[in-house]
Amino acid sequence: MSFSLRREYGRLITSGSQLLLLVIGFQVDSPLGMFICLALMAPISLLAWSSAYRRARAIDDTPTSKIASAAQGYVELIGNGQPLAGLPVLSPLNHLPCLWYRYTIERRDHRNNKWVTESQGESTASFSLDDGSGECLVDPAGAEMLITKKESWTKDNRRYTQWLLIVRQEIYVLGNFVTHSGLDVDLNVDEEVKQLLAEWKSRPAELLRRFDLDRNGEIDLREWELAREQAIREVRERRRDVLAAPDLHVMQQPDNGRLYLISDLNPSRLSRRYRLWTWFHIAVFFAALIALPVTWARIG
Repeated sequence: MSFSLRREYGRLITSGSQLLLLVIGFQVDSPLGMFICLALMAPISLLAWSSAYRRARAIDDTPTSKIASAAQGYVELIGNGQPLAGLPVLSPLNHLPCLWYRYTIERRDHRNNKWVTESQGESTASFSLDDGSGECLVDPAGAEMLITKKESWTKDNRRYTQWLLIVRQEIYVLGNFVTHSGLDVDLNVDEEVKQLLAEWKSRPAELLRRFDLDRNGEIDLREWELAREQAIREVRERRRDVLAAPDLHVMQQPDNGRLYLISDLNPSRLSRRYRLWTWFHIAVFFAALIALPVTWARIG
């Protein structure tokens, strides 16, 4: 739920919601109603200005890193998106292969001539980002998705809308970069051997088949020592495989509340867009402040 609210808030601050309050004020056709709308517009505009400004600064102040040499922590990456092997993502509306989707299905309500949302959703599957220096797993959970590729069509009294990230499309990601390495594993071999032996003991038939050498239906001390030596060998073999595996880079939502953004726009266009919104919101803020005393005088 918090992820959904975060995304809705991100869309709200760049949607010109203040204009909706202005329209409501005119429709009410009352000086008091207009005064209330203006009184709401001022703080909303100030909050929206602050939020858009912080987003622009986060993009401007974070240099683009290469996956192979990126520092751990808050970074900016740009690369081509690739699906994870064996995990194709298909748009639920027209079954197009993609990296990520969001969709809405609306039905026309003929009584008031409005579109009513029937269903909506978005994908949560991770995808890979390749910038030529390496690959990084991108987890979209909690991200603000600013996607410009939008398709909409109407059929049988319903309107279908979807936003897509396409395979091999250039993608911008701003978030928390973490590298998981085989060196990160706990090298407490004894503890892992105990866990493996306990697992074998929970399956006595298999344990007897493997280590009951004299076939008397029991595991004596000598046979148990053989089982323990085999467990040590298997644990060490597992560790060698883990240590030999390549590092896994992951982009994910920061845990300190900082912006997590995924977009098909490059950082210069993103920054310019947010800065335009800062000018819009601050202009609405001052316009509302100027209009408030005028409207109040009309009430009196």
